[in-house]
Amino acid sequence: MKLSVTAYLKLSVAVAVATILLKTGAWWLTDSVSLLSDAMESLVNLAGALFALAMVTVATMPADEDHPYGHHKAEYFSSGFEGVLILVAAVAIIGAAVHRLFNPQPLEALGLGLGLAVFSSALNGLLAWGMLKTARQHRSIALEADARHLFTDVWTSAGVVAGLVAVHFTGWLWLDPVMAMAVALNILREAMHLIRRSADGLMDRALEPQVRDEIERTLDVFRHQAIRFDHVVTRQAGQRRFVDMHMHMPAGWTLGRAAALRTSVEQALMSAVPGLRATIQLLPMNVEAHFDDPKDLI
Repeated sequence: MKLSVTAYLKLSVAVAVATILLKTGAWWLTDSVSLLSDAMESLVNLAGALFALAMVTVATMPADEDHPYGHHKAEYFSSGFEGVLILVAAVAIIGAAVHRLFNPQPLEALGLGLGLAVFSSALNGLLAWGMLKTARQHRSIALEADARHLFTDVWTSAGVVAGLVAVHFTGWLWLDPVMAMAVALNILREAMHLIRRSADGLMDRALEPQVRDEIERTLDVFRHQAIRFDHVVTRQAGQRRFVDMHMHMPAGWTLGRAAALRTSVEQALMSAVPGLRATIQLLPMNVEAHFDDPKDLI
């Protein structure tokens, strides 16, 4: 059964609560600072999933008088917020790890603690795989951000478990805080990726190159001596895609004929690129519109 974006985010909230309990239990049993860092990242998972659920709900709201283009960009706030949360968690983890590095403590009940950590990591891995697949289908950056964060959590847990196994066999207690620092550096990298993706979206980043190529291939079907297209620009806002352009045609055409052709072009574009909204301005063949005139920038 395929789940929706909202359903996956609700499931993510439930799994985040479960993993917090499991990892906190693992830390309480072992007194491992690396397991504590893993539990702290799960708190970030919970906060991120709750905020993502709220923003996806806002993004699906219809356009209104104050937001005539809709609310699709709300998802970028979710991705950026989760990135900031990860940064805060990483700083906290590094602080705890540095303190433990200079004040090493023996670890207890490693077997049971590691078992809880592995089980919670398996839950996150299964959920992240399904979320990322659905995020690509629906082009949801909020769901993708949550999924990638969960994958980071899986690799974090794997590193923590490997480090604690090494502590058990070597007796080197310093490996525990060092592994916690490695965890922090790894999630810092993921945080920067999420924040950069959010900034790109909020600044109207162009569509992916392969999508732009598909748009050009569709326009090629209509191009000939009497029809040409220029000023083709694209942008994306959450799950929605936009393309604006000028379509030039003979000045002698009637408005009805020109509008009928425009409708055909719009329908072809929206069929070729799911979720695309096309805006086409009609112009006579010998007329150009200039948007870079210095007078327009005043």
